[in-house]
Amino acid sequence: MKPVLKYFLMIGLLAFVSDAKAQAEIHWVEFSDAVRQARLENKKIMVDIYTQWCGWCRVMDQKTFHHEDVANYVNDRYVAVKFDAEFTGDIEFNGRTYSYVRKGKKGYHELAAELMRGRLSYPTIVFLDEELNVIQPIPGYQNPVDFQMILMYFADNYFRRIPWDKFTFQYRNQRIGQPVNGNNR
Repeated sequence: MKPVLKYFLMIGLLAFVSDAKAQAEIHWVEFSDAVRQARLENKKIMVDIYTQWCGWCRVMDQKTFHHEDVANYVNDRYVAVKFDAEFTGDIEFNGRTYSYVRKGKKGYHELAAELMRGRLSYPTIVFLDEELNVIQPIPGYQNPVDFQMILMYFADNYFRRIPWDKFTFQYRNQRIGQPVNGNNR
């Protein structure tokens, strides 16, 4: 094979591999499907509560949720739900029907308010345990490195036995888990 042809084939292969890494995606499911899937697979649920107008929600979607390590970890350890806090339909959850509440020209969904414990802030990631109880809502943008640490804290039940500050110290000193690769802060 000619050196020029080898060069172009190698460039094409590298472009394909880097494009595949850039296209890492979380497998988002509808809320009702998430409940069934979480019970079937005995997994926790991670709910991304966002709005269409939220700029930081879009940044987290692009930088954090499309990060290969984050997407793979979420897909492996959680059932993931992307939930618009201004969704106008009804949702059945834990034997109750939640609806949209109009407030002036806008509004919010009752389920979003309940999951966030009444503190409407976007983005907010809410973690539910295997019995569908809220473990904790985490408000605000999270970069991939910090988000990987948060994901592990809940997925591996560290939250049940070790305070967050002690966990973060041990994690950052690589005594627990491995941080996400890269400097995507």
